[in-house]
Amino acid sequence: MKTYAVIGLGKFGFHVAKGLAQQGLNVIAIDRSEEALREINEYVIDAITLDSTDMIALREAGIAHVDVAIVSIGTHIEASILTVMALKELGVDIVIAKAITVIHGQILSKLGAARVVYPEKETAKRIVKKLAENVHYETIDLSITMKIAKMLVPPFLLGESLLSDRFELQYKVKPIAYKHSGIWYTTLEDRALERGDLLVVIGDTAHIDALSKKV
Repeated sequence: MKTYAVIGLGKFGFHVAKGLAQQGLNVIAIDRSEEALREINEYVIDAITLDSTDMIALREAGIAHVDVAIVSIGTHIEASILTVMALKELGVDIVIAKAITVIHGQILSKLGAARVVYPEKETAKRIVKKLAENVHYETIDLSITMKIAKMLVPPFLLGESLLSDRFELQYKVKPIAYKHSGIWYTTLEDRALERGDLLVVIGDTAHIDALSKKV
């Protein structure tokens, strides 16, 4: 089984170390802070307090023999760079390093980091992608008992007329607006809902929440 060293236990490093350990992998956690190590200690096979820029200390801790080292040192760019240098000097094949800026990342790559990650940027991209792709269902509370829901028309409503009594009989909601080909309409007509349409319905909280479980 591969052994991973996670160096730097800020938010990113802590969750990487914990996540790898919870997958049943061997993880060694390294940080200067004993407090940070106490938090991660229950998850990893070893938690070591040391200065990761000290190549001798890394060698004595056995880090030269890990399969993958993940450098997640936060704002201390110099320490991040020196740590990657020390790991490569020790012969660690795969070094993954967190970068704060593009220039920082370029330096880490030139020093031999196999992959450079930008956690904040990548998190933002995932959130944007999720928001863009999953406008499937969102609600607005009008009162304690009433809600409006906006949804991407789900498969089970494709082809349904906007004037169909199915909305009220089966789902206990009432369509009040829809968006088709980029244009919003608030006057409903006997038109079949198509893939990609957005539909807005109103109903009491319980029925809107029940519909959300179907979408």
